[in-house]
Amino acid sequence: MIHFGLLRHGEVVGGRCFRGRSDPPLTDTGWQQMQAAVSRHGPWQRVVTSPLIRCANFAEDYAQKNGLSCTTEPRLMELDFGRWEGLTAEQIMADDEDALTRFWSDPDRYPPPDGESLAAMRTRVLAAWGDLLTEVQAADTEQRTLVVIHGGTIRLLIQHLQTLGGNPPAPLLSIQVSYGALWGVDYQVHTGQFIVREPTS
Repeated sequence: MIHFGLLRHGEVVGGRCFRGRSDPPLTDTGWQQMQAAVSRHGPWQRVVTSPLIRCANFAEDYAQKNGLSCTTEPRLMELDFGRWEGLTAEQIMADDEDALTRFWSDPDRYPPPDGESLAAMRTRVLAAWGDLLTEVQAADTEQRTLVVIHGGTIRLLIQHLQTLGGNPPAPLLSIQVSYGALWGVDYQVHTGQFIVREPTS
């Protein structure tokens, strides 16, 4: 059995907005949210992180304090929101309500203006996930890997795993991933089956 913890970063400086490649640091509350999640669901044996500092700062600190390896994986970054980077939903609604409404209703067909498509994001995220699975299977031991990433990245992975399990995937934006949420994913190597566990408090 191989276990993954998919941890979303905590609250960040500047409040809620469309934040993909822009990279403010965590607030003290955000740091505490992540620490609480990993403390409840550890121990961990290795850490993989997005390079953006709202993920990497915590991941590297946690790994160092616990004597763990920490690998940076750029393909696990959040969606690039293009011209919407740093804007709130209210700001975008005031300027381009139709574009935001289309994105919310069908993000696969209507990417953010000058931003990344979900198809492109899905390709890179699933390639990184496949490589990670290959690595842990090659180790041939039971492992617990903490993956510190973003809300959008987690939604794509959960939707993908639902599809593999033969279940109809939930609409991407309906998958709730709060700050500091930690999803559990168990992988049974011999059967190839994934078991997804929603975050618990």
